[in-house]
Amino acid sequence: MDQIDTADFDKVDVRAGTVVDAQAFPEARKPAIKLWVDFGPGLGVRQSSAQLTAHYTPDRLIGRQVVAVVNFPPRRIAGFESQVLVLGLPDENGAVVLLRPDIKVPDGGRMF
Repeated sequence: MDQIDTADFDKVDVRAGTVVDAQAFPEARKPAIKLWVDFGPGLGVRQSSAQLTAHYTPDRLIGRQVVAVVNFPPRRIAGFESQVLVLGLPDENGAVVLLRPDIKVPDGGRMF
């Protein structure tokens, strides 16, 4: 993989936010959940589509803090505008496991 420098890393805006709503997304090609994530006063609530159904249900995501890239351009997924990329890692079977702070942090806090 190519190495990057600090200036490249600084271009990626990764923030913490709290899921305020989550709904099943049956219209998506692959099983997914629609998320609405509150990133605090500066960014507000942004929406995302995430393929999280192996380990998460919509009702168990509400109130959970997540980490997301907030400065990618929006993407349309089955008519839904995904505005941020919620970050995760694959488990041993390739299913998404969410990244999240292990201690509550202010919504909108930027990763450094």
